[in-house]
Amino acid sequence: MSGEVYLLWLLSLLQTLSVYGAELSSEACRELGFSSNLLCSSCDLLGEFSLTKLQPDCRQCCQQEAQMEARKLYAGAILEVHLSHLCFISSAFVRSDKPKMFKGLQIKYVRGSDPVLKLLDDNGNIAEELSILKWNTDSVEEFLSEKLDRI
Repeated sequence: MSGEVYLLWLLSLLQTLSVYGAELSSEACRELGFSSNLLCSSCDLLGEFSLTKLQPDCRQCCQQEAQMEARKLYAGAILEVHLSHLCFISSAFVRSDKPKMFKGLQIKYVRGSDPVLKLLDDNGNIAEELSILKWNTDSVEEFLSEKLDRI
């Protein structure tokens, strides 16, 4: 599917979802530029910046403040990267002091591996595994801030 066709398809899908009031997936929200920890109270502020056109999508991507308090935290995480992929995702993150800010975060260099984030339960078992190939440093840090305790 070409980029233009994909964009038209995505816009059509978003319009359809807007009509039915469905919530968008976290991936769709990220593609629209909304963070996964967007608070619904932030959507109310869009009018102040003449961005009311974004409110329907914002409402489908936001979380009520009460939901944010009940978010699931993981006991730890393993960020697996191959040295050649550091330029794509998180060279600044991996090579900085930022990983030390997160309780239970381990960095593992795995030959031939695409960048993967493995979230661990209280027993050290993998509870969730995410490809972060297209994530940037800010996305990695924001996601980990949401899912792990800070030291």
